[in-house]
Amino acid sequence: MTVKDNKENAPPRTVPIQSATFSNPINAEIRRAAATGIYDIRGGGAKRRVPHFDDLLFLGASISRYPLEGYRERCDTKVTLGTRFAKKPIELDIPITIAGMSFGALSGPAKEALGRGASEAGTSTTTGDGGMTPEERGHSTKLVYQYLPSRYGMNPDDLRKADAIEVVVGQGAKPGGGGMLLGQKISDRVAEMRNLPKGIDQRSACRHPDWTGPDDLEIKILELREITAWEKPIYVKVGGTRPYYDTALAVKAGADVVVLDGMQGGTAATQDVFIEHVGLPTLACIRPAVQALQDLGVHREVQLIVSGGIRTGADVAKAMALGADAVAIGTAALIALGDNDPKWEAEYQKLGTTTGAYDDWHEGLDPAGITTQDPVLQARLDPVDAGRRLRNYLNVMTLEAQTIARACGHNNLHNLEPEDLCALTMEAAAMARVPLAGTEWWPGKTGAGF
Repeated sequence: MTVKDNKENAPPRTVPIQSATFSNPINAEIRRAAATGIYDIRGGGAKRRVPHFDDLLFLGASISRYPLEGYRERCDTKVTLGTRFAKKPIELDIPITIAGMSFGALSGPAKEALGRGASEAGTSTTTGDGGMTPEERGHSTKLVYQYLPSRYGMNPDDLRKADAIEVVVGQGAKPGGGGMLLGQKISDRVAEMRNLPKGIDQRSACRHPDWTGPDDLEIKILELREITAWEKPIYVKVGGTRPYYDTALAVKAGADVVVLDGMQGGTAATQDVFIEHVGLPTLACIRPAVQALQDLGVHREVQLIVSGGIRTGADVAKAMALGADAVAIGTAALIALGDNDPKWEAEYQKLGTTTGAYDDWHEGLDPAGITTQDPVLQARLDPVDAGRRLRNYLNVMTLEAQTIARACGHNNLHNLEPEDLCALTMEAAAMARVPLAGTEWWPGKTGAGF
């Protein structure tokens, strides 16, 4: 009998099956950890699939509701932030703001581009850790100054130059954790602004050094109001973990605005295990926060900004229908500037990655010139052109949200409501507290059946 005959007569072999628990990416990470002895650091937000805005649909108007004509009936998009206590609230043309991203994590041209794009679209941008740069202030008509645990670059004069102050308690990508800026991105300028030695890894604190709870936060907010003559709105930013109680405590401490960041929100650098396994999906955060504001009788008086994975005008409209006053974008804004652009694919390949997956922002080798301090790479980003692209993107998002609002019969984005939505999954229905499509019910709702 030949070898061929043996093969032909052999019984069928079991089909190899990859373990769902020990998948190829998990096994690769185990091998990497075993080889290096250090945890994985990366930028961006959670990559795992979690319930998100895509799991919600709008119920457009028909007979029971009257739609509006897009070409001749207005749909207002303006929002005012800081109306509770500030003498000079911020008035924005659109309810889409730019989230805090630091100079250091981003290049100078990238920060300038964010300021240009936001200003041209009639909205605000935010400093991030490490202080305020002259380019950013000069090209931002409305600039929010972040006040972080690290205090890097903190300057009382810059507080007064800002249009609002954001006290950062937490971040969606790493609630309960501090930031990282590795030595390869600590250039002469970054080192000077942060009062750090050049080329040395920097770690930001996970909590503020001079307060430990909501009572202390109230004192800190009063201190910031005194420094700025009660002019500037005071935001409090929290990572999405316990949104009801964190929102309530921020209100108690005297916040004008609460910024709530879900786990799809990005970061410049932190441990991958933190990004993927700590925090709540953005969708799960909104309704508890709104409920806290309603229970305290300050919904719309204290504004709610939602961030973390906002990508389209549909996402904006859904967040606002669930009760947000505005949203903030970070990762999406960087993509609009040119991050992960296919034109740099050859260089991404050299770095061991590919377009759409590049997240080693901490290494300072970004081919697009956005998450780097390398002067040669930075020069690739034209802040005027990049700012124009961001403006266009913000305008498109706004038009998309208006289109949806009109289709639901509303002449103001802030008139969108939960009754305009339904959910495609049980999880999304439970988190958003809107009916499962085709029913009047969501998990946890009492008094009504299918």
